Amino acid sequence: MKFDGQVVIVTGGARGIGAVTAMKFAELGAKIAIFDLDAQGSEETAEKIRRKNTECLVCNVNITNREEVRRCVDQVFEEYGKIDVLVNNAGVLKDNLSSQLTEEDWDFVLDVNLKGSFLCTQAVQPYMEQQGYGKIVMTSSQAATGALGRVNYAAAKAGVQGMTKTFALELGPKGINVNAVAPGFIETEMSKVSAGFAKQRGIDNFDDYKKAMIQRIPLRRVGQPEDVSNVILFLASKEAGYVTGQVIYVAGAPVG
Repeated sequence: MKFDGQVVIVTGGARGIGAVTAMKFAELGAKIAIFDLDAQGSEETAEKIRRKNTECLVCNVNITNREEVRRCVDQVFEEYGKIDVLVNNAGVLKDNLSSQLTEEDWDFVLDVNLKGSFLCTQAVQPYMEQQGYGKIVMTSSQAATGALGRVNYAAAKAGVQGMTKTFALELGPKGINVNAVAPGFIETEMSKVSAGFAKQRGIDNFDDYKKAMIQRIPLRRVGQPEDVSNVILFLASKEAGYVTGQVIYVAGAPVG
């Protein structure tokens, strides 16, 4: 796969799966734009990319704010003259049992994981339609099928799957492919947040939590960010030109 000269936006690109994905695109010739509220993390990732003699633009943006999103997308177009790929990777967790979940935590998770992906996709649409080409990769989750203590996250990620298929139907005639990855347990800083909720179930630390998860995964290992980014890059590539409206689980197990 090659992305020479292509322009790629990665939301949540400061750390974790987003940072690894941005780095991989850069290694394959793409120019990168990182959208993230984490200014320090974004600059650290951008500096690694620039050391590879690749251009990288950083936009500190709240993806739940339409005006901020449009301003940053416009900035990317003004800087690079096109937008080839959007990776909607930004996500958050606020785990709790449904009986104890606050309205604020419900809104926060739905806003970032679902609304944010919608706003970013909507903002790049005019540019991709104008050029008659584009690749959009959403990030859903294995949790979309249901997850204890994650009613907000599960609802958001299930919504992402429906949104993926709808955008694929609407944008396909314009030459734009829209697909989604749905990770299972991936070892990132975000997954360590899950260990906090696990304490309510008698699991004291992240290592014990990880061991418990491994026993439930047929491949008997947890995923790494590279496992997800490899699939994202494929879906964004010309090799996946006849793939659209699909949700690919990266979970070490059959899902569904």
